Amino acid sequence: MLHRTRRPRAALPRTKGNPRRRPLGLHIIRDLDRAYSLLHPVRRRILEMLSEPESSAGISHRLKLPRQKVNYHVKEMARTRLLLPAGRKRKRRFYEQCYVASAKAYVLSPELLGKLAADAGTMPDRLSAGHLLGLAAQMQKEVNRAMDLTPGGKKVATLSLNGEVRFTSAEQRAGFTRALEKAIVDVVGKHTSPFQLKDGSPAPGRAFRIVLGCYPLAAETEKAWGRKDDPATEPGGWKDVAIPLPGGGDD
Repeated sequence: MLHRTRRPRAALPRTKGNPRRRPLGLHIIRDLDRAYSLLHPVRRRILEMLSEPESSAGISHRLKLPRQKVNYHVKEMARTRLLLPAGRKRKRRFYEQCYVASAKAYVLSPELLGKLAADAGTMPDRLSAGHLLGLAAQMQKEVNRAMDLTPGGKKVATLSLNGEVRFTSAEQRAGFTRALEKAIVDVVGKHTSPFQLKDGSPAPGRAFRIVLGCYPLAAETEKAWGRKDDPATEPGGWKDVAIPLPGGGDD
């Protein structure tokens, strides 16, 4: 009597990466290799679609690009850890490696520009848009540094206030500025410690930077932008404002 011998099933290939992995948080880009990938049109499209794990074959099909080309870009992005392994999926008799984006969003650090990076001292005119942008770049660099120095498992103590207001004239905007200046000086005086000692040395405690900016929202529907009395472009009322906060220099 003949008996059919069953062949033992082949062992499944070891899965690379967690198939449940999903992008987490914010990724700060400080090196040129990763910056290049973010600025490369094909690689950026790959990152945009990899909020869920997918293989190179699936990416190729969805983007309608040659698989060999997609494979090359995926491997380069995995090498720089912009893409993370997220398990394998079976297709017929083969297993395809899947990848997922390393983060939900990315920020290019001003440090990439070295000495060309802007800061608050780049444009001395405190009422210029360039100074505000330089201050924003400086803030980003300093927050990045604070995050680097913070021990794992702890969060950097930060505060963000964000809102929208509307002015109908430069005079109204100037009145708002004067009232805001007074309120800020009062709050700083009541609820903070001295920033410096009498000899100019740092006072005890942790130093924080307060950043306050205001700028017009350039909506596409605005048709009166730049008219003579437009609060968005008329500097009247701001030219003499200088809120005397301690430690507020352009260091």
